Amino acid sequence: MKTRTNASLGLAAFSLAALPLVVQAQTTTAEHDDTVALNPMVVTATLAPRTADETLSSVTLLDEATLRRQDPTSMTDMLRGQPGVDVTSNGSFGKNSSVYLRGTGNESTALMIDGIRLRSATAGGAAWHYLEPRMFERAEIVRGPRGSLYGADAVGGVVQLFTHEAEEGGPHPRVSVGGGSFNTQRYSAGLSGSSRGTRYSFAGSHFSTDGTPVRRDGEDKGYDNTSALARIAHEFDGGAEVGMLALRARGSNEYDGGEMDFVQQVAGVYGELPVTENWRSRLTLSEARDESDNFRTTGDSIIDTRTQTVRWQNTLGFGPHELVAGAEYSEDRVSGTTGHAVTSRDNTAVFTQGLLDFSPVAVQGALRYDDNEAYGDEVTGSLALGYDLDGHHTLRASYGTAFRAPTFNDLYWPFEDFGPWGSYQGNPDLRAETSSTVEFGIRGQYQTMFWDLAAYQTSVDDLIATESIDGDSRPTNINEARIRGIELSGGADVSGWSLAGTLTWTDPEDRETGNRLRRRTSQAARFDVDRELGEWSLGGSWILQGYRYEDAANTDRIGGFGLVNLRAGWQFAPLWSARLTVENALDKEYETTRDYLSAGRAAFVSVHFGH
Repeated sequence: MKTRTNASLGLAAFSLAALPLVVQAQTTTAEHDDTVALNPMVVTATLAPRTADETLSSVTLLDEATLRRQDPTSMTDMLRGQPGVDVTSNGSFGKNSSVYLRGTGNESTALMIDGIRLRSATAGGAAWHYLEPRMFERAEIVRGPRGSLYGADAVGGVVQLFTHEAEEGGPHPRVSVGGGSFNTQRYSAGLSGSSRGTRYSFAGSHFSTDGTPVRRDGEDKGYDNTSALARIAHEFDGGAEVGMLALRARGSNEYDGGEMDFVQQVAGVYGELPVTENWRSRLTLSEARDESDNFRTTGDSIIDTRTQTVRWQNTLGFGPHELVAGAEYSEDRVSGTTGHAVTSRDNTAVFTQGLLDFSPVAVQGALRYDDNEAYGDEVTGSLALGYDLDGHHTLRASYGTAFRAPTFNDLYWPFEDFGPWGSYQGNPDLRAETSSTVEFGIRGQYQTMFWDLAAYQTSVDDLIATESIDGDSRPTNINEARIRGIELSGGADVSGWSLAGTLTWTDPEDRETGNRLRRRTSQAARFDVDRELGEWSLGGSWILQGYRYEDAANTDRIGGFGLVNLRAGWQFAPLWSARLTVENALDKEYETTRDYLSAGRAAFVSVHFGH
């Protein structure tokens, strides 16, 4: 298995390394201002619109065209194999999943939805598996520390999902109906448009499946999810704007040992005012909820977490330079049957960022101060330098710090005796994990292609880990970690072909033992190829993952795997199309978490109307 996996990764490395040579031969020496086809505008990296090369960051955009072509059935399918991204799950279709950015934990990857943070305050990480991909228009993945902009937990980076923007004119309807393997059914509909300064977008979706067994020889475990979105904004004649967003996903999920009803929700209202010609001020009030009702053979439980946030952000322009400054107040609340000793905590923060352009040199610096009621204060900062070698190549170097906040479970889980498995109790004296990262990168940007190479090292102090003595466990600050990595990615649009590829090498090491951090793979690759043929489109993805260890001692090894996904589309009438996707086309049996199987071959067909 190891030989075949290494050989596949070697072939993948050769393919991606050759991509720039093949495409550059067809690329003209157009001016930099014209080479924007694969240089997308992103906002997550700097809180301000910047092209990918201007962010001085390692950033990946999954745009609307990409998501439409691939039509993933889960958020983790969309993220798997992207640069620096590793995904594990306890089965398929709504089962518990974790996203690791650059070797850091799931709790160290921040998830934003239209600027609103969504996570579980008790578990720490986001419930990626409960988000329906069709509710989102694009995704931005920013790798590297962003604590100076987003506060706690942005150690490995930030993933931001964006809901559908309103279209000009309208109303523009869209409808999709489909289904496939495992009695899976998918329905979605939306309506968007604009009129007299008001923009609106409404959408709904429903996904249900009988599912597959999550353990060998087990029963099928079903899953259903119903989601709804409302987004409205109005711009006044003077340039002021007000708006609101509400996104709610609700459903049920069967898992090994029980079932769960869940709610994932974000809601917010904002007002933005042009104070002067070069100063815009924005105030946002938002709330995020993560709720679950668990029905297990060992007893029922309820866990609800809610985060309410007030954020004031100001953006000032000074010619080619820009300053972002603001303040943020948030409060976490938990409730349910667990009986945490403390059920709320607040956090107050101030932040500032300077984006300075001294072409061909760019300088970006940020600083943030957080004062948390539970674990004290933290100061994070970052500094990035960029240099345009010419109209196509940009060098970058950066240093940044971040921290991971202890969760309510880490701090306040009440003493609980699990019988033969020992006992567990939270530790109210835990300190936040802190990290520092240095990164060097270079990006090549051409008219029809790009490539990006980055190397980094992250050092983590006061790593939160579970210490077990005579069967009694509690979290404690005992470990240090060092994570090194190299990421190579590229993409091209040539003669009707859309090509994208990435190679990731990561060395996430526990410095006390010298072992690899559990459940992290060291090698990964992904290649996406799509071809337009008039009314038809054909495509596929090849995803490779190396082996990983289930345990911290590195004795329980989970083998690597390769997946092939295929897709086809047919535009059979104006505004009408049909799509076929085949996931895991070679029917590979694989797992990313010990004894939890992922689905085998699965085919889905759908019909779509609208833009």
